[in-house]
Amino acid sequence: MRYFVAFLFLLLSTSFYGQETTLKRVSGTISSANTMLPLSNVNIINMNKAKGTITDSKGFFEIEATLNDTLHITSIGFQSLRVRVTNDWIKNGTTRIQLTEKAIALEEVVIKRYELTGYLEVDSKLIPEKENYRYSISGLPEGYEVGENSPNAFSRVVSSIFNPADMLYNFFGNKPKELKKLKDMKKDDTVRNLLETKYDRETIALLLGVEKKDIAEILQHCSYSDSFIQTANDLQILDAISQCYEEYRVLKKK
Repeated sequence: MRYFVAFLFLLLSTSFYGQETTLKRVSGTISSANTMLPLSNVNIINMNKAKGTITDSKGFFEIEATLNDTLHITSIGFQSLRVRVTNDWIKNGTTRIQLTEKAIALEEVVIKRYELTGYLEVDSKLIPEKENYRYSISGLPEGYEVGENSPNAFSRVVSSIFNPADMLYNFFGNKPKELKKLKDMKKDDTVRNLLETKYDRETIALLLGVEKKDIAEILQHCSYSDSFIQTANDLQILDAISQCYEEYRVLKKK
């Protein structure tokens, strides 16, 4: 009898644990903390599952999640928010979330005009031109971008590739799961569409567990030009880091 009770307790515990970790769909309604009105087109990304969705016209959303997953919620003009999926949320099936508006101070923008002469041959030399190139390296599927904003880039490429103590080597070697998550994100249309419109590096930094400034340093070690790092959207940055990681794996095998 004693063994039967112990077996029954073990069975119930296993069943309960299985229910907690089973993938479920949780839902919620997102509204403005100031007006209490529902917010449409709010982006929600499950940082653990690399899945995304958006709210409808009533602020409603539904997304796949398990216990303790983190949802990253963003909307233009509002403070981003991270929410953890709790037991109560899973049991109730839905929850209410409020976003706070950002206080944005607009800075003065000065637009400078070019002093053109009207002569094409002269004016073409007055307008700054940024040229970026990609060097091809034998053994790698892709090249490395350099340009006038990336001095001595080619020598940096060679030194970074053949220096095993390089920051890039250490970073990629320590974060294989996070980098795989970046690749999985590209498969989700909602996440891709979101990253195409973002330039703040916030989502990518959270996924990799690094500071925003570290992303620029990573891309510099991959020899991307400063102009690319500053102007690319988050999806392009995601592709660049993923490509650099694949090149790192090739070098590691060799």
